[in-house]
Amino acid sequence: MPKSATDKQKPAPSSEPTHKEHFTETLISPTSPLSTHTTGNESFDLSISSSRNSIDQLYNNVYEMESSDQSPSRFSYFSYGQESRIDSELRYLASGGFAKADTDSKITVDEKEPAEARLSGEEKKDEVSKDTTRKNKKTRKPSPARSPSPGKIPKAGPKKKPVGSKLTVKKSEKNSNNEDPRYVGQYLLKQAREVVSAGGDPKKALDLAIRAKNSFESCQSEKPDLEFVMCLHMVAALYCILRQYDEAIPLVERSIEVTNINEGQKHLLAKFAGCMQLGDTYAMQGNIEKSILCYKAGLEIQKHVLGEYDARLGETCRYVAEAHVQAMQFDEAKKLCKMAIDIHRKNGTNNSLEEAADRRLMGLICDSMGNYDTAIEHYTLARMAMSANEHDSDVAAIDACIGDAYLSLARYDEAIFTYQKALNVFRFTKGENHSSVASVYVRLADLYNKIGRFRECETYCEHALRIYLKVKPNPQSPNDEIANGLIEVSAIYESMNQLDQALDLLKKSLKAYGTGPGQLTTVAGVEAQIGVLCYMMGSYFDSYEYFKSAILKFRAAGEKKSGVFGITLNQMGLACVQIESFDEAVDLFEEARSVLETEYGPHHPNTLGVYSNLAGTYDALGRWDDAIEILEYVVGMREDKLGTASADVDNEKQWLAELLKESGRDRRKGSRSLEFLLDG
Repeated sequence: MPKSATDKQKPAPSSEPTHKEHFTETLISPTSPLSTHTTGNESFDLSISSSRNSIDQLYNNVYEMESSDQSPSRFSYFSYGQESRIDSELRYLASGGFAKADTDSKITVDEKEPAEARLSGEEKKDEVSKDTTRKNKKTRKPSPARSPSPGKIPKAGPKKKPVGSKLTVKKSEKNSNNEDPRYVGQYLLKQAREVVSAGGDPKKALDLAIRAKNSFESCQSEKPDLEFVMCLHMVAALYCILRQYDEAIPLVERSIEVTNINEGQKHLLAKFAGCMQLGDTYAMQGNIEKSILCYKAGLEIQKHVLGEYDARLGETCRYVAEAHVQAMQFDEAKKLCKMAIDIHRKNGTNNSLEEAADRRLMGLICDSMGNYDTAIEHYTLARMAMSANEHDSDVAAIDACIGDAYLSLARYDEAIFTYQKALNVFRFTKGENHSSVASVYVRLADLYNKIGRFRECETYCEHALRIYLKVKPNPQSPNDEIANGLIEVSAIYESMNQLDQALDLLKKSLKAYGTGPGQLTTVAGVEAQIGVLCYMMGSYFDSYEYFKSAILKFRAAGEKKSGVFGITLNQMGLACVQIESFDEAVDLFEEARSVLETEYGPHHPNTLGVYSNLAGTYDALGRWDDAIEILEYVVGMREDKLGTASADVDNEKQWLAELLKESGRDRRKGSRSLEFLLDG
């Protein structure tokens, strides 16, 4: 077989797979986020003014997106940390949201302060008995990270049972045999909330929440019950904490299904919260497309109730825009981010932290689309707002982004100066050994590598690795920052042809990522890159095994149509050729051809490369007619695109000439359709 069939340089698969296939509504879970029980008019017949109370209530509890290091959800540009609506939802539930006071039980149950402040006098009499103790009426709003009733949580000691222990719950259930199942459900849910608030075992909290759900189910009426809905939300959130996402999704879907938008604004808001929580859960699984569909459904509900220019709608616009960025859908992300900026401008909140977050995200979007000058403008505006609010760490993070844009524009001196500013601030505010400091070292190493100053490049790589490798990654709690940093340093070493060091760092990044469901596509990308390095080093069997593992993970994550998946199939086919597994190579090349034709088109260089590899494999198997048919098409396309003087064209023309000579045929003058050439 000619060397050009297998020895040609192929593009390496990215460690960050794209998500470009477009899901239709039918691909989302069977329960649509906008479904209702009614068959009549489904328009939201609600007054904006009448719904404001509940909207405020929701945003003070569900929508308050505070940072949570334990959340496996995606990055948010509002707080520049790991965030999730599910975290906020769970903290909201832990603080006693939607809990009703039982008049006869004399049990203290806190109500949500925003709701209490807005309820009318008559509603207060109906919802809360005079005997109910409300500590939050005289004190500040309880923090979601703390218990709403600190006095009721026993302090740690050898003589006291922990809150939510089986003995306590079973005794309560035994004493409450004659009580309404709803009361039992409320009590169990309260116990689960206290376990979460006290930082207890999430498995114990889940057991209590499931018992509460069963109690609510035993007394369900035809009319939707919001208390039951919030119980479902909490059970699902606890499943997510335990990374049991497949268990959580049906519960959130059910919570969306039982809420009826025609029952009033509270049900509408519960449906909104369910849509956002379902979107978060899909995002944790890596199903970004389904996640976006859920977010959009929630956004439409909120937009109808609040109107088009409410500041809180801007927050959701940015949140959904971030999801589009993850899916590499930059046009949609830009549109939503612009909406958020316009909303803040109309509300007179220029130079606010919210607008700064919008501007920073818009800068990232423009940067990703190649509009570097526009990106710098947005970054600069965001930096000014952060500086005015004395958020020094955020100013440094934005400086690093500005440096990236300067680097893309080849304005190296300005990039170095900006990186150094960010580095000095991070050192002062976060310490010498923080991952943020390491990330700037990596940027400087990349810059010096690009301008050929390799000694400085290696020095900065060593500084970064000293920080990244100081703490061993924990598989149970993967550190994405460390893993991403190791991948970036590995890429720099690979570009300097230090393949052993690059391979070692990629393997360490795999350990840092862990094996959670939400990491499948990322881990698959890393394994594919390891396969490429093994192939370059001549370890073809190792390369084959890594590619095989990566492809299995891509399939499990639903990545069956992306360009990265097609390129990985092509790379595995090349490994199969090297180990002389030609039949498997043909299957892989044919599947890669199908994927890349759909993703890139038949004329793309990556697609033509797969055609060439497939022709070479046909040649090795003795299927010369098939090889000639494909090569004639490839040579014709390369001549049209690259010209007859191209080295690639010349090599393939010589190869085609040899095959034609052996078969006693002449090259066809006219070109045939691709469907005909590749048929069979």
